[in-house]
Amino acid sequence: MPGDHLADFTAVIPAGGTGTRLWPLSRAQRPKYLLDLAGTGQSMLRDTVDRVRPLVGAEVMVVTGRQHADLVASEVDDADRRPLVVEPSPRNSMPAIGLAAAMLERENPDAVLGAFPADHVVDDVATFHACVRAAHEAAGHGYLVTLGISPTRAATGFGYIEVGPPLELPGATEVRQVGAFREKPAADLAAAYLRGGRHLWNAGIFVVGATVLLDLLAASDPEMARVLRDIARHPDSLESHWAEMPSIAIDHAVVEPAARDRRVAVVPAECGWDDVGDFASLAVRASPHGAHPSVRVLGDSDTVMAPGSTGFIAPHGDRMVVSLGLQEVIAVDTPDALLLTTPDRAQEVGSVVELLRGMGREDLI
Repeated sequence: MPGDHLADFTAVIPAGGTGTRLWPLSRAQRPKYLLDLAGTGQSMLRDTVDRVRPLVGAEVMVVTGRQHADLVASEVDDADRRPLVVEPSPRNSMPAIGLAAAMLERENPDAVLGAFPADHVVDDVATFHACVRAAHEAAGHGYLVTLGISPTRAATGFGYIEVGPPLELPGATEVRQVGAFREKPAADLAAAYLRGGRHLWNAGIFVVGATVLLDLLAASDPEMARVLRDIARHPDSLESHWAEMPSIAIDHAVVEPAARDRRVAVVPAECGWDDVGDFASLAVRASPHGAHPSVRVLGDSDTVMAPGSTGFIAPHGDRMVVSLGLQEVIAVDTPDALLLTTPDRAQEVGSVVELLRGMGREDLI
């Protein structure tokens, strides 16, 4: 209902990257966020828009690249969103989110944005909404607020948030101070974080006032903040200014320095979040094969035979895929490429894309 929408709140959805760790399903021409990897019957981008609409209504701003603008526009109805923000070239998350912030600040100095990546899965949407509402309240007190996920394993592919004491803000009592952000750790350190109970996974979801975000950016990179605000004042300058923009993630540009200044808060979010970052995590979400329940399948299970096997198979190549007695196999079949790997090597799939690029096989990536 419109009355439930959060005041002065816009969902900013960065839709970029190609999800190379999910190659060969995810490709440059049809990246991860345009695929149905959650089994909902629609793209992850469409899922994201549907998830945030109860909080913001049509105040949805999708930021994407020129290469995918038409595909993105076809995924999200005009009535569901603001006009697309189209980047001339990829520049990572800080310029994308910063440009949206500058545009919102120009319209409304009290604007608050929520940055929600286009390629995440959330199973418990009601809890997610409650956490975002708490984050919005904390953002009103001048904090940059992130959602933190309780780790379920010693993952080395996520960043970690060191959680500090409660902030005891009115209307957002569950919000905690952030002590520090930790880079993707080695396995032994990730295990220590898991045992210690003081760290959360960094979900990459941020809620912050548009002016607060740009002012925090100005403290570490005043030139970038100035250029972004200049583009918002003079939209025709986007093309010429964008080439000057550094490629940097929002975590490194703003969030980590702001945490050192105690300007960052976290809302612990037990909402069934997953970034579906590789085939090992995607396998957990796939359906067990009826005849071979130790194998999970993403795709047509009638094209899979897997006697005596365990693992994950994604048949998308219009042919029968047979695994005979293979343990912990990951097999992803497409019309022009077949990937075979194991769960412990799933994080390395992105390196295959770089190898193919070095071979001049742009047709496969």
